[in-house]
Amino acid sequence: MDGNARPEPAHSVSPRALGLAVLIAFATGLIASLSLRSAERHDAPAPAEAGVTAPTVQRIAWRVPVAFNTNLPALGDNSIWVRDALAASTDGAIRWQIFEPGEIVSAFAITDAVADGKIDAGYTWLGYDQGRIPASVLLGAVPFGMEPWEYMAWWYEGGGQALGEALYGRRGVHPVLCGLIGPETAGWFREPITDLGDVKGLKIRFAGLGGKVLQRLGASVTMIPGSDLFQALEKGAIDATEYSLPIVDRQLGFDRIARFNYFPGWHQTFTAGHLLVGTDTWNGLSPATRATIEHTCTAGVARNLARAEALQGPVIEAFPDAEVVAGRLPDALLEELRRVTLEVLDEEAAADAEFAEILASQRAFSDSYGTWKRLAYLRRDF
Repeated sequence: MDGNARPEPAHSVSPRALGLAVLIAFATGLIASLSLRSAERHDAPAPAEAGVTAPTVQRIAWRVPVAFNTNLPALGDNSIWVRDALAASTDGAIRWQIFEPGEIVSAFAITDAVADGKIDAGYTWLGYDQGRIPASVLLGAVPFGMEPWEYMAWWYEGGGQALGEALYGRRGVHPVLCGLIGPETAGWFREPITDLGDVKGLKIRFAGLGGKVLQRLGASVTMIPGSDLFQALEKGAIDATEYSLPIVDRQLGFDRIARFNYFPGWHQTFTAGHLLVGTDTWNGLSPATRATIEHTCTAGVARNLARAEALQGPVIEAFPDAEVVAGRLPDALLEELRRVTLEVLDEEAAADAEFAEILASQRAFSDSYGTWKRLAYLRRDF
């Protein structure tokens, strides 16, 4: 993934998805209202006499650059939804001015800009911080990692939030989980992928830890900005690329050049979006204001995942009309990718204590969650 995708016209939303968005918008307003009442109950005594003002949401106006163009369905438009929900539920007290990638800061520099106080807040994928904060990628996407609802459970109930806040708090930044989508595709390829031999020497654009895995298996991995991907594919600078969900990739035109779209998205089983706020700025907010932002972002997570899941089926169903082949990677190749992924994760953990702490937490949670998952859910072959 990358934040510098060039804008394209957004596709229409199904009535079902729109209805779900409206329902969640209603829930957001209700949550925000309840959060204000909770803040009033816990953070200030009841007024003793008429005329005493109870705590209210502060009036704030933030500049918020985002990592993905807001016209990209699910991947990019969730920041707009959260912005509008905050404004609606606070009667305009909380306002964001959203800036597209590169307008005031690049997608890769959002965290540093927040930490340095150059911007009030940013909405981004934490995997972009991997070069400076190795453990950050575990909060954004993990190869052969959790499914999105499992990641959500780990973040809210399994200690993930505390670990994420500690990791970024040491850098002067407060992270709030604010968006979540399901797996990306495994990539768009000019030629079929049938075995490990097809990966060796392949020129491919790949992000995150998955790129390290493919490099170890012999691929030539590069990180090209999203705005340049179509041209790179068209001119043959790369043979294949990954980026995001099928609906996003189609909007960027990959299906017009690379006709083989493979699944599953082994390298990014979930993609989390976070709102980043400078620690001093966050601590300077009233409890009611912080609660309103947190609860609206939580509603944004639910809405974002629902929208992302709803939109992909029709896109894939239309692939035959575009002469695109949607297929699964061979099991033998997936097994090799998983083997190398475990090696890479263990090596990263051995080299960085923060990475090791978060990886251990995620693995322990997944082991325990698996006990429930194996018993509670229908087998895929049922």
